[in-house]
Amino acid sequence: MEKQKVDRINELARIAKLRPLTDAEKAEQATLRKEYIDEVRSALRGAGGNR
Repeated sequence: MEKQKVDRINELARIAKLRPLTDAEKAEQATLRKEYIDEVRSALRGAGGNR
């Protein structure tokens, strides 16, 4: 995942601690988190074949 996207996930998390996220921010956060989790899962599946 691109550093920009990870930075944005972290930025939204910081904002959420200060104030409620807008609906648009919540949607963006959910999309970015899903993309991140999908990439991690994909990497883990790829690494699992080397046993």
